Amino acid sequence: MISRKQVHYAWIIVAIAAAMGFITSSMRFAAAALVPHLSDPAAGFGWSYGAISLAFSLQWIVLGLVSPCVGWLGDRYGVRRLFLLGAFIFIAGMMLTGIMSNLWQFYLFFGVVLGVATTIFTVLPVSGVTLWFRKHLGAAMGVVWSFQGIGTIALLILIGAAFDQLGMRWIFWLPGIAGGVLLLLLVRFFHNAPAEIGLRPLGDLGNEPVEKPRRDEAARIRARVFLQQAQRTPTFWNLIGIHYWGCMGHNIINILVVAIAVDRGLSLGVAAGILAAIQGVGVVTRGVVPVVAERLGCRTIWIVGMSLQAFPLLIVLFFHDAWAFYLFAVLLGIGQGCEVPTFPIANRQYYGNVPQGSLFGWQNLGNGLGMGMAPVCAGFLWDLTGTSVAPLIMSFSFSLMGLISAWMLPSPRARLIPDWESHLPANIRAAD
Repeated sequence: MISRKQVHYAWIIVAIAAAMGFITSSMRFAAAALVPHLSDPAAGFGWSYGAISLAFSLQWIVLGLVSPCVGWLGDRYGVRRLFLLGAFIFIAGMMLTGIMSNLWQFYLFFGVVLGVATTIFTVLPVSGVTLWFRKHLGAAMGVVWSFQGIGTIALLILIGAAFDQLGMRWIFWLPGIAGGVLLLLLVRFFHNAPAEIGLRPLGDLGNEPVEKPRRDEAARIRARVFLQQAQRTPTFWNLIGIHYWGCMGHNIINILVVAIAVDRGLSLGVAAGILAAIQGVGVVTRGVVPVVAERLGCRTIWIVGMSLQAFPLLIVLFFHDAWAFYLFAVLLGIGQGCEVPTFPIANRQYYGNVPQGSLFGWQNLGNGLGMGMAPVCAGFLWDLTGTSVAPLIMSFSFSLMGLISAWMLPSPRARLIPDWESHLPANIRAAD
């Protein structure tokens, strides 16, 4: 039995959120290893790179468009109910994708249905974990984000080792069934906030009575007023831009690097290893970066990360050997690992101890649109030009824009809107 005095339940919440990310995010990235198979007519598909990339793009565009709504619903009603819905949608999406035979089915089942499920398990675990921590949020976020990369590596290993034996159906069905059942079990142990079980957030030394989270009209007004005030700051929109440009840059590589390496004459096994190296380095980076961001500030982390996304692309533009791709993979893995895990830390540094569902949901608008638009644009550009150089140059340009956006951020040492509660209606301020 775990003693609450020895281990705060916040760390149980972290373990649950990490497991959810491990299960749901893996197929989003690891499925890139299936691109050569989906483009092979002998395998029964024979789709173009542009057509395949569109399915990955749809999944991310769904994430971008749905995230603000999911974040708001999580802040308003709590995340537990949405997790339950997301688990059933995830199971359905994985089962249906496993039996797809036409391109439109790939778009609908993989792009849209799984897109909705992964949105729920991308936005809400992050905002949910944040409510449990006043201290050590960086360490908590590091665990959550690193396990997403571990899930991708595990599925890449499964695809590489057992695809010929399992086939397309069971590559989706096996993690879909097992992962979906585990998600349903984990939801039972997730609590929306510490007060629901009589606890304070980890590091909260306040003396006020513990009160359960408010889900009434006053809570809705508070969430709306805060979001309105946050949206009046240029940083709110620039954070969305950083997510957009950064994701535009690195998702071209995540989706097409296996195909690019094969096009350059490397074997499929080596090419899959390059993608695994990117994800493997990202696991370590995502575990460390939130802790470092708490100390050095989010702006510094993003400047370093965007630089490592952009400039290592020059290596594979001029060198086609395996060593060049693996060196590139290590540097890019560090670079892209700096981006996403830093957002919860940035929100805390710029806006304070506020519910992050709406903030992170809006930021995922940039994430989803960037991750969604870049691969399909790069895929069709490859089809049009007949060379893999074009998507590499496109990726470089997008990451450079992310670097410029990071330079434009203010110092994270001061809160942007410390007086936002003064804009609440007088009756709610009086009640508070």
